[in-house]
This record gives sequence, C-alpha cells and structure tokens, in this order.
Amino acid sequence: MELLKERIRNDGKVKEGNVLKVDSFLNHQMDINLFGEIGKEFKRRFSDAEVTKILTIEASGIGIACVAAQYFNVPVVFAKKTQTKNIAGETYTSQVESFTHGKVYDIIVAKEFLKPEDKVLIIDDFLANGAALLGLSKLVKDSKATLVGAGIVIEKGFQRGGETVRNAGVRVESLAIVDAMDENTGTITFR
Repeated sequence: MELLKERIRNDGKVKEGNVLKVDSFLNHQMDINLFGEIGKEFKRRFSDAEVTKILTIEASGIGIACVAAQYFNVPVVFAKKTQTKNIAGETYTSQVESFTHGKVYDIIVAKEFLKPEDKVLIIDDFLANGAALLGLSKLVKDSKATLVGAGIVIEKGFQRGGETVRNAGVRVESLAIVDAMDENTGTITFR
C-alpha cells in the first residue's frame, strides 16, 4: 500500500533496538483518513473470507480494527491485557510477550464474544516477533471459531514473526513490510 509506505517514510522515526515510531499517525495520534484507506484495503484483501468478527489486542490495534470493521460491517472484539471486574463469567486466555514493552501479558476475551460459528479476522498495527498474533490465534482456536487470517498494518520483515505465524498456517496480509531500518540515517526500506 503505497500511501502507507510514503507516510512511514515521511513521518516514521527509527529508534534504537529496531523500534519504528509511527505514533504521529498510527498508534498514539491517529490519522483517521489513513485508517479509512487501511480499512478499505483490508476489506479488499479479505473480501473472500466472510468475516463475522474482527479481533485485536489492546491498545494500539483498537482504532485500526474499529475503522476496518466499518467496511466489513462486523463487531470488533479486543483482547484485554488485564482481568477487570467487568469481565464476568468464563474467558479465553493466552500469554503474549510484547516486543515493544518487553513484558509478558495474559490476554483475555470473554467467551460470550467468540463463538464456534464466527469467522474471525485479526487486525493489528505491527507484526514483529509474532507473539501477539499467535496469542490471538490461540484465543480463536480455543473458541473453535474459524481464523480467516490476520491483517497487519506494518510487518517488520527482518524479524522472524511473519515467517513464524505463516508457518503456523495463518494467512497474513501485511500492508507494508519493512525489510530494513537504519537508526543512524533514518532510512526505511520496504519489500
């Protein structure tokens, strides 16, 4: 998706430790017009999937998932990173290690929101080591719903997450795959 790649080139910042900061338009301040184009592209790529639910993880994926859901006309379910009083009843849980935060989370979805008849599309902002995607995939598998695929805004192609998730049998559609980043020059190259 050229529009997204151009935005990453112009406004993305490469930081130490293979961190790509896109918080000026994607995951802190959100460019809703760009999100609209992202949602349309996910709908185009998964038009054959008969999606009934979109699943994401808090917090950065929620905005993107909500805008994309408008094009599919389906609800969004987001996995919470902490058990709260308002999650009553039985839950599906999985453990996820966050690349960005260097922390392990138990992610939780109430069983009432993922049913065996659902066809679930996972949407997330980044794919780095694949842990979030595999954790979300486990929630779908545990619910006996059908995982139709994962829509990723930015994949770090130089990390093993994409390969790991694809090898696990998940259809992954990434809108921008970063092949390399140079923190000294700020250069970002795409596949």
